[in-house]
Amino acid sequence: MKKRSVLSIKLLVVLSLMVSLLSGCGIGSFENVLSGSLTESYPLESVNKDGNATSYVYRAVGQTVPEVAKELSEERKPDEISVEDKERMFLVYSNELYHLQQDPDKPEDTLIELDSKEYVQKNYNSSFLQGYITASIIGSLFDSIGGSGTYRGYSSKDVYKPSQGTYRQATANDKKIIAPLTVEKKGAITRRGSTSTSSSSKSDDSVLNRGSSSTTKGSISRGSGDSSSKSSIFGSSKSKISKPKTRIGSGKISRRGRR
Repeated sequence: MKKRSVLSIKLLVVLSLMVSLLSGCGIGSFENVLSGSLTESYPLESVNKDGNATSYVYRAVGQTVPEVAKELSEERKPDEISVEDKERMFLVYSNELYHLQQDPDKPEDTLIELDSKEYVQKNYNSSFLQGYITASIIGSLFDSIGGSGTYRGYSSKDVYKPSQGTYRQATANDKKIIAPLTVEKKGAITRRGSTSTSSSSKSDDSVLNRGSSSTTKGSISRGSGDSSSKSSIFGSSKSKISKPKTRIGSGKISRRGRR
């Protein structure tokens, strides 16, 4: 019984401290704690692996090619980025190539193909890449690219097939071994319903957020000798309080009924 009583007291103390903390911080302060850096992960869909020649395909749901290119380039600056295009873009790094493609089956999504240097050399056609990347970058970073490949990216793999290997759906084991593709970006959590300035201004008049400009302040004051009126706590005015008039004179006292 004693142990239960002690536990109950501890729980009450913890709950009271939490309530006090939230009351002191206020709703706005609590939201600020939730705001901060958010991590977005792109799920792995397909894998094509032949030794060091690897190609991993991720999906960015509901994001355009330029949006994904911006996020990835901000996360890690590429040696070169192709001209902005809604259907296809390239981000070139020293040992890998990001090939961003609009999904032909789901145009609202972007396919992120991460190809190793060896995969690019064995499967791509140099003339195709030169349409997006400068020849000097291709020559310095992928100097051993062969011109026999016909591959043009995962979105058209059934037409322009890779020279080596085939794509397969990523398994649970693949997702454990292959590093996930993630980006860090800033985000904020806002109150529900606060979609416009007008709605936020209305919420200021609530019990949790009373606006100082909408309340009327008054004072309690005693009547003074001047003729000015002062405001009360109810906003009404009181007139001057004066003493009743009295008159001093002489007279006599007589009983009733006698003249």
